[in-house]
Amino acid sequence: MKKIISIIISLFISYLAVGQVDTTGWFADRYDTLSTATVSSQVAGNYIPKGKDIKAEVITAAGLCKMACCNLAESFENSASVSVGYADAVTGARQIKLLGQSGIYTQMLDENRPIMRGISAPFALNFVPSQWLESIQVSKGVSSVINGVESMTGQINLEHRKPTDEKPLYLQASIMDNAKFDVNAVSSLQLDYEGRWNTVIFAHLDGNYIPMDMNGDSFLDDPLSTQISLGNRWLYYDPSGLQVRFGVSAIRDDRRGGQSSRLTPDLSSLWTSNILNQSLDAFVKVGMPLDETGANSIAMVADYSLQSQNSNFGLRTYDAIQHSAFVNFLYQREINESHKYTLGLSDTYDYYDETALLTLLHGENAVSSFTHLNDLGVYGEYTFHRGDGFSLIAGLRADWFNTAGVRVSPRLTLKYAPFEQLVFRANAGRGIRYSVPLIDNIGIMSTSKELTYNVLMSHPLEDAITAGASATWYLPFEGLKNSFLSFDYFRTEFLNQMVVDYDKTPGAIDLYMGSGAYTNNYQLDFSIVPLERLTLTLTGRYTDSKVSFDGRGIQEKPLTSRYKAVFNAQYSTNMNRLIFDFTASLNGPCKVWDFMKPYGYESGYTESYPLLYAQVTYRTKGIDYYFGVENITNYTQSNPIISAMDTSSSNFDASCIWGPLMGRRIYAGVRFTLWKTN
Repeated sequence: MKKIISIIISLFISYLAVGQVDTTGWFADRYDTLSTATVSSQVAGNYIPKGKDIKAEVITAAGLCKMACCNLAESFENSASVSVGYADAVTGARQIKLLGQSGIYTQMLDENRPIMRGISAPFALNFVPSQWLESIQVSKGVSSVINGVESMTGQINLEHRKPTDEKPLYLQASIMDNAKFDVNAVSSLQLDYEGRWNTVIFAHLDGNYIPMDMNGDSFLDDPLSTQISLGNRWLYYDPSGLQVRFGVSAIRDDRRGGQSSRLTPDLSSLWTSNILNQSLDAFVKVGMPLDETGANSIAMVADYSLQSQNSNFGLRTYDAIQHSAFVNFLYQREINESHKYTLGLSDTYDYYDETALLTLLHGENAVSSFTHLNDLGVYGEYTFHRGDGFSLIAGLRADWFNTAGVRVSPRLTLKYAPFEQLVFRANAGRGIRYSVPLIDNIGIMSTSKELTYNVLMSHPLEDAITAGASATWYLPFEGLKNSFLSFDYFRTEFLNQMVVDYDKTPGAIDLYMGSGAYTNNYQLDFSIVPLERLTLTLTGRYTDSKVSFDGRGIQEKPLTSRYKAVFNAQYSTNMNRLIFDFTASLNGPCKVWDFMKPYGYESGYTESYPLLYAQVTYRTKGIDYYFGVENITNYTQSNPIISAMDTSSSNFDASCIWGPLMGRRIYAGVRFTLWKTN
C-alpha cells in the first residue's frame, strides 16, 4: 500500500514540473474551456438554471464542499429531491430515491454516458469520489431519447473535473473521529502549446479500519473497508473542430461487515459479510463538425465496462461478472436558430454470469445463470426554439430487446417563459429497463428469510410512464439576486414492475412482476439571498407512493418516507475567507412491513426525525481548511437489525432500514489547489 501511494505522489510531482509553464494563448478558439482570465465570485451550492429546457437542480463544486461529501452517496444531504439511505444494516450499500422510487429507476450518467448499471448499482454511489466532480445535475421525469430509455423517474448527470482546468494539482484529505479517512488527488495538464492534447489524472483512497458498535447489537455500524480508485481522461482538440475524448478508470472496493470477533465472544456462529467489488471502465467520444458553421455534425460514443463481485452474506453467497458495452452514433443538423433535429442508432449489451447460494422456499439451493441482454435502438429527436420564450423537444425511440421484442418510447418536453422571471416546464414519456432482481434488491440477502425462485435469476423488463410539470419564479426584486421560488409535480405509473413482498408468505420474501404501482410527488423550493454573502434555501417534498401487492391490492409503499424538508444557510465573510454552512432536515414517517410491527412499530409507521449538519471553512491562498459535524443530534434508527442476537432465527433481518445508522461524527479536512502560473 505504501509503495502504491508513493508511486502516485511521485507521478503528480513529476507532472507538476510540466504544469509550471506559460499558458497564454493556449485556449483560443476552444469550445470547452474557461478563459485564461480568472474571475472570483460566490457560486451557489445548489441552483436551478434559468435557460435550460428541462428543469434541473445543479449541485456545484461549492455545494459538494458544504459537508464531508467523501463520495456521491453523501452529496445529496442538501437536496430534498434525492433521498439517500442504506440498503441494509451490514454491507454499507447506499441507495437513492427520486420521485419516491428506488434509484434503479433513475438513469445515472457520466457526462451523458450511462453508468452504474447492473451489479455495480448497489455500491456505485460509494465508487464516485465527490472531489473528482465539477458538478451534479439532477433532473426529474424522462428527458432526451438520445441516452436510451432506462430513465423512468429522472437522470443524474456527473460532470468530472476537466482536462482543460488550469489546476495542475488538487489535493484533498479528510478524517473522521472514528479514523475513517478519505484522500483524493487530481491533476489537469495541458501537454502542448497548441492546446491539442489535455489530460486529467484522478486518484482516490479511503479506508475504515476501526470496528464500531455504538448500539451494542454485536454488528458493525459501518463495515471495515478499503477502496482504491484510479482514473485518467484525455481530450484531443483539432483546429478543424474534431474532438476526441477518451479515458479509463479502475476500482477495487473491499468491505467486511457483520458481527466482529472483537465485539461478540461466540466465534462459532459469527454472521459476517465480505464483499469484493472490482471494475474496469474505458470510453471514447468522437465529435466532428461537417461544415464550417458546425450546424451539421456527427458523433460517436463507445463505452465498455467489466464489473465483478464476490460476496457472502452469512451463509448466502453471490458471485457475478458483468460485461457491458454501449455504443451510440448520432447525426445532428441545425436547420436554423429555431429548428434542429438529431438522428441516431445505439446499442446496449450486457452479459451476466451469476452464481448464488440461497435459502429458497424449497430448501438451500445453488442457482446460476448466464444471461445475454441486448437493447438495439433507433431514435429521432426534434427541437424547436422560439427565442428564449418557448421550446419543444419531441423524441421517439424504437428499441428491440432480445428477450421481449420491440418497444416504442415517445417523449416530449416543453418550456414556456411568458417573461424572463417566470418559467413553466413539462415533460412526459416512457421508460423501460431490464431488472436484475438480486442486485436491485441487495438488502434481501441480509436476512434469514426464504426467497422465491421463479424470478431471481431472470431479467424481466420493467416499464413505466412518467409525466410532470414545474413552475419557477426568479424573484425580480432589487437586492434579491439569485433568488427563486419553484414548484413541481410528477406522477409515475408502472405498467410492469418487479415487486419485493415481505408479507405475502410468512417467513419468506416473494419477488414477482406486478402492475398498477404509482407515485405522486410534490416539491417546493425557495432560495433567497437577503444579505450580501448570505444564502438561505428551504425545500419541501411530499410523496404519495403506492404499490400493487399480489392478492392484497394497492397499498402504501413500505419504507418510503412521506415527506422531507431541508433548510440550508450559508454565510461567508468578505473575500470568502470564512464560510459557515448549516443544514437541517426533517424526514417524515414511512409505513413498515407487517412483520415488523411486533418489533417496536405497533402503529405501523416509523417516527419522523431531524438531522443537523454544520461546517466551518477557513480559506487561505490555495488552501482550504474545514471542520464539521454530521448528525449533530446523534439520532440513529433504534434496533436496525431484527433478532440481531439470533442470526439463525427465521426472524433475523438486517434489510429494513429507514433511518440513519451512524450517529454523530466529527470530521476535519484540507483542500489544496495549485493554479497555473502565466
